[in-house]
Amino acid sequence: MTGTALTFPTPASLGNLDHYIQAVNRFPLLTPEQELALGRRLVKDNDIDAAQQLVLSHLRLVVAVSRKYMGYGLPQADLIQEGNIGLMKAVRRFDPERGVRLVSFALHWIRAEIHEYVLRNWRLVKVATTKAQRKLFFNLRRLKVRSAALSTKEAYAIARDLGVKPEEVFEMETRLSGRDIALEPQPGEDEDSVAPIAYLTDNENEPSELLARAEIEQNQAAGLKRALAKLDDRSRRIIEARWLVESDAATLQELADEYGVSAERIRQIEGKALKAMRGEIAA
Repeated sequence: MTGTALTFPTPASLGNLDHYIQAVNRFPLLTPEQELALGRRLVKDNDIDAAQQLVLSHLRLVVAVSRKYMGYGLPQADLIQEGNIGLMKAVRRFDPERGVRLVSFALHWIRAEIHEYVLRNWRLVKVATTKAQRKLFFNLRRLKVRSAALSTKEAYAIARDLGVKPEEVFEMETRLSGRDIALEPQPGEDEDSVAPIAYLTDNENEPSELLARAEIEQNQAAGLKRALAKLDDRSRRIIEARWLVESDAATLQELADEYGVSAERIRQIEGKALKAMRGEIAA
């Protein structure tokens, strides 16, 4: 696969995401014997056609995995494209002689690539800085036994299982919910349910704290303006279209079509620009 780009359908090339999903679901699944033969051709002869068939037959897997990450406010088309990168990495590293099907091996690479994309881009908020916090970020919804606010018992159990503090569990739940929450306990809640009023303090609303926060926000706004000004036109256009619009943020593929490059190239430009901006804003 080295040096040769695989070509397969993208949401943009097929008109929209629904057409893309319909297309990839029509690609036939491989039998174990077919997968073994293609894997051997790839390893022995660096057969690009074999690699392409392995990728195409597993694109539906990427679509299925991407659906599990749609609660983070990122376009599914972008999640799929990141997952496809993980799939291609898996195909490149696949050893057919180990007796493990590609689907099992590829799941790790697909999830890893999507994880990194979500953490890198989700609302431009660095919500997970340690390994334990990253685990919390991606497992909190699954570990909650009900949709209501966490009880003290639930929060402590989750914190113990994931190696984080209970207050980090509450904070992550609030960030992930993305909605208004009641400060006071609500009717019908368990007696040990902890509403935000129980762990929120009001010392941050002291006049001095409010003034300090206003000054920080002003400095950050100035830093953002300064950081944008230092970007080249294309990088600035990508950042503005992806992050600084009120709604309908552009996808990687839309910008790729606009500039006549690949979605991966747009992702690289975006990542480099965001890194430069963070350094400028923090300065």
